Amino acid sequence: MSIPDEPLKFLARLKARLNRGSASIARDLRTLLRGRKIDEAVLEDLETRLLSADVGVEATGEILADLNRRVARHELDDVDALLNALRDRLSELLAPCEQPLLIGAARPFVVLVVGVNGSGKTTSIGKLAHELRGQGLSVMLAAGDTFRAAAIEQLHIWAERSGSLFSAQQPGADPGAVMFDALKSAQARGVDVLLADTAGRLHSQTHLMEELKKVKRVIARIMPAAPHEVLLVLDANQGQNALAQAQQFHAALGVTGLVLTKLDGTARGGIVVAIARALGLPIRFIGVGEKLEDFGLFDARAFAGALVDGAADERGGAGGAAREARAS
Repeated sequence: MSIPDEPLKFLARLKARLNRGSASIARDLRTLLRGRKIDEAVLEDLETRLLSADVGVEATGEILADLNRRVARHELDDVDALLNALRDRLSELLAPCEQPLLIGAARPFVVLVVGVNGSGKTTSIGKLAHELRGQGLSVMLAAGDTFRAAAIEQLHIWAERSGSLFSAQQPGADPGAVMFDALKSAQARGVDVLLADTAGRLHSQTHLMEELKKVKRVIARIMPAAPHEVLLVLDANQGQNALAQAQQFHAALGVTGLVLTKLDGTARGGIVVAIARALGLPIRFIGVGEKLEDFGLFDARAFAGALVDGAADERGGAGGAAREARAS
């Protein structure tokens, strides 16, 4: 099991890496407001910064409408009050999506993992396997990406690293057949969780999306309630494209949870807010780097704080995330 302070360490890494290399909203506003009162012009500048961070038009509009009302009531008279209100409003938008993955009673509990090419899907499966093994669960990884031999090899390495079982066929095999055999094997061996990898595909490739639907149907024929989770992995660097991917994968497959990866490499972490506002899907995990410890549960308040304060806010940098987590 995880040691108690591991979530605090992950939150510190989140704050240190989200929007790394870019000016934080907090720092920008403090510079902007030096010698000025909070007025409509200031809020227009804030709107520009939120849109630049890919928070999205709808979410930004909601946030600004709320802040405008509070400024009119003289509730936000200084920059700290404005920043606190911004963090709180972002937290409120994100909070409904703060839902960890819960492994139900079904055995095996089947998680079908989908996403576009290069989203970090296979790596996320490996990290999730490591997390589940740490909880004492038995895990099998199914190599459903049969188009890339390297994907099968990569997943096999993750299986060995995490102490998981592994099921695969030859490159080019039918993905439905791979899943059929993997699920039958997992049932026979009493496996707790089956993590099923799939080939990356663009959300706009209709024939490949139909193939995913077929894989899902094959699983359901063996276990009518399965897959129990359809986990979509999104690359946060994709910005508004990630939102389009989420919408189309959800329409095709009924996505039940999200993993947001590569948040360490983007200055547009606000896309998480845009996705939360548009779809309301549970955000199961986020990734802020390549290492095992860079993968953790989504925390709405911590994410909102990291998005506003950036990597090196003058109030304490990465260490502030741990202090905020303790305070909350």
